Amino acid sequence: MAIFDFLSGEFIDVIEWTDDTRDTMVWRFETRGNAIKYGAKLTVREGQAAVFVHEGQLADVFGPGLYMLETNNMPVLTTLQHWHHGFRSPFKSEIYFVNTTRFTNQKWGTQNPIIARDPEFGPVRLRAFGTYAMRITDPARFMAEIVGTDGEFTADEISYALRNIIVQEFSRMIAGSGIPVLDMAANTQDLGQLVATAIAPAVTLYGLSIPEFYIENISLPDEVEKMLDKRTSMGIVGDLGRFAAYAQSEALLNASNQQGGGISAGLGAGLGAGIGMAMGARQLPYGQGPWGPAQMGAPMGAQMQSQVHAQMQPPPAPGMIAPQQTVPDTVWHVAIDGQAQGPFGRSDLGRMANEGRFTRDTLVWAPGQDGWLPADEVQPLAQLFTMLPPPLPTPKQPD
Repeated sequence: MAIFDFLSGEFIDVIEWTDDTRDTMVWRFETRGNAIKYGAKLTVREGQAAVFVHEGQLADVFGPGLYMLETNNMPVLTTLQHWHHGFRSPFKSEIYFVNTTRFTNQKWGTQNPIIARDPEFGPVRLRAFGTYAMRITDPARFMAEIVGTDGEFTADEISYALRNIIVQEFSRMIAGSGIPVLDMAANTQDLGQLVATAIAPAVTLYGLSIPEFYIENISLPDEVEKMLDKRTSMGIVGDLGRFAAYAQSEALLNASNQQGGGISAGLGAGLGAGIGMAMGARQLPYGQGPWGPAQMGAPMGAQMQSQVHAQMQPPPAPGMIAPQQTVPDTVWHVAIDGQAQGPFGRSDLGRMANEGRFTRDTLVWAPGQDGWLPADEVQPLAQLFTMLPPPLPTPKQPD
């Protein structure tokens, strides 16, 4: 009984393969030196193919189905074994199961940049990456060209060779397409189809096909993308002159709100009020706005900006002589009819003094000053009244 069990164990009568790895392309059925019984059952499931190799020579290929290994369905192996003479003995062959399903989510990418000529930017360097799916369409050729005697062949073992083919054809297609870089994102589908068509003859020689090919991204170098972002920002800004004026006013107001920024809070408030009042004063006739003449808006704005720029200049480096700078004129707020008006420059107050609207007793305030003071007690303003011309002589009455 033991001898019968030993002899029966030498013959293989059921041949099948179930795979759960999802990346095995070819798997060799383990015979362990045993012979395959004549009339054994071969089960080939959907998405599989079975390849028989006898004495180093590729014999029969079986598609999905259930087979009885007999002379009527093994023509090549029957000829090699001379079964047509009536032999019914067991035989020794290598059996390889080939996975013919799609192997998806295979990665590809350009290891080095591709040089292309863009119609708008000139020569540019491009990088690209994406995914593709591959499938074994000719198991016999795939076995002969790629697998050989590998007992377990996975998708990773051929992905590098396919990636080289893909990158080569992709580089050629991109360089000769003439599509602008900014329009490539809208044409990735068409480019992918062109690349898949171009690589089809090369992969067919391996017994493979590329049923799916995707270009996920085509990018420029980082420094070029930064310049492109700046160009886009300029297009969004539009009128650079108006944007510069807006940015300058924002910088002035932000500087006034910083503690220790060199600009007092009072000056910052005056700047904000002065800018808004200057915009309104240009449209109001004399006497209907706090500024007086409409022409006061422009010089006051220029004076404020010159003050801020002068205070924001960095100190001279050690050992260097500081350049002489013009001391900025102080601006004052004045109390007229119980209301604070301003800010005004010294020249403006001098003109108001000539008109009689600004006197020695008029209360004034300037940034850094401790409360409101009469104009006569502020030295720069007290000089205005000493420089006023004397009253005109009274004409003599005729006798």
